[in-house]
Amino acid sequence: MIEPDPGFRRAHPSALPVTGAWRPGDPAGRRRFLTLPANRPFALEGGGLLQGVTLAYETWGALAPDRANAVLVCHALTGDSHAAGGLDPGHATPGWWDGFIGPGRALDTDRWFVVCVNVLGGCQGSTGPASPHPDDGRPWGSRFPVVSVRDMVRTQAAVAAHLGIDRWAIVVGGSMGGMQVLEWGVMYPDRVGALVPIATAPAASAQQIGWWSSGRRAIRMDPRWRDGEYYDARPGDGPHEGLATARMMSMMTFRSDDVFSARFGREVVEPIDGFSLWQRFQVERYLEYQGYKLVRRFDANSYLILTKAMDLHDLARNRGGFGPAFARLRAPLLSIGVDSDILYPHHQSREIVDLARAAGVRASYAELASRHGHDAFLIETDQLSAILREFLATVEAGDA
Repeated sequence: MIEPDPGFRRAHPSALPVTGAWRPGDPAGRRRFLTLPANRPFALEGGGLLQGVTLAYETWGALAPDRANAVLVCHALTGDSHAAGGLDPGHATPGWWDGFIGPGRALDTDRWFVVCVNVLGGCQGSTGPASPHPDDGRPWGSRFPVVSVRDMVRTQAAVAAHLGIDRWAIVVGGSMGGMQVLEWGVMYPDRVGALVPIATAPAASAQQIGWWSSGRRAIRMDPRWRDGEYYDARPGDGPHEGLATARMMSMMTFRSDDVFSARFGREVVEPIDGFSLWQRFQVERYLEYQGYKLVRRFDANSYLILTKAMDLHDLARNRGGFGPAFARLRAPLLSIGVDSDILYPHHQSREIVDLARAAGVRASYAELASRHGHDAFLIETDQLSAILREFLATVEAGDA
C-alpha cells in the first residue's frame, strides 16, 4: 500500500546528500564483497573495459553440500543486495523483499540458499559511477561507461563461481530483475534450473524507453548535475532536484490510477482560496516525499546508467531474433504479470510465455490480481508467495 507521509515538508536542500551511494568506509552491514582480478579487465558488451570490479552481495540460509539449493534473487532499478533483513548500520531501508525470504517464507532459508547481488552500475557497494576509479581514487562520475543487463548477469556469474555454485536451482526477479532472469536463461542455459521473471518484458517497448529517457532528461537538466561531476559538491548542492523529479515521474508508472485516486483524490495541501500556480494537491506532496526519499539512498548517475540498461534490454539483440534467443532456454519458466501494471503491462509477461512455448520451452503464466500496479510484486506478499510456493514445489518434484 502507499505509505503515509504525515507532516511531510519539503526537505531543506542542506539536508540532502550529494549522493545516497554507499562508499568504501561506510558501515558494510550484511554486505559481502567480491573484487574481480585487476589484471583481468571486465569487457563490456557495448565496448570499454572496467578494472578491479567490486560486487556487493548478501546471502541467507546455508549452501547444501551438493550445492543444489542455491537461489539467485535479482533486484529492480532502485533495489540492492539487501533483499531481506531489517534496518542495520549500512542499510538505510529494510530488505526490499523481506516478506519472501526467511524461515518458513516462500524462499524458505531452511531449505534454500538465497543470494542477491547489487548490479554493476548500482550504488550500494558494487562498482558504479560513485565508486573510486582505480587510476586516481576519485569517483568514476562521467567516466563510467554504459552497461547492459547482460553485463550485470556476467558479474553475477562471477559471484556464483566465487561461491562455488555451478547451477542456480532458481533465478527470480521483478522488473529490471526480471530482465536479468531472462538473460540468465539465454546466456547460461545449463546453469539455471528454473526461471521466474516477474512484471517484465522480452524487450523494452517504445513507451518504456520514453518514460525512462524522460527521467534521465530531468537529471541532465539539473544544473547541479554538472555533467556527472558533482561528487565534490557540498551537501544540498548535488542534483537532488533532477533525481527527485525523475523518481516522481517513475512513481506515476509504478502504481495504478485506482490507488492514487483512493488514497489522495483531489485533496489539497495548501487551501484553494484564490488560485496560485504552486498550490499543491496531496498527490504532489506524496510524490515529492518519494523523490527526496530516493535522493537519500541513491545516486543520480546510477539512475542514468541503470535506466539506460533497461532501455537497451532486448533478448533478440545480436541473436537472430526472439526465436533463436528463446530456443537457448533449457529451464522451465514461470512468467508472472500484474493485471493493473501500466509500466510493464501483463501482455508482455504473456508474450514471454508465448515465445518460450514457440521455442519448445516448458513455460507457464500466472497473474497477480492487484490494484497496486507494477509495484504489486513488492506488495502482494501473500498472493505472490502462494504462486512461488506452488511453482517451487513442482520444480523440486521435477514436474515444472
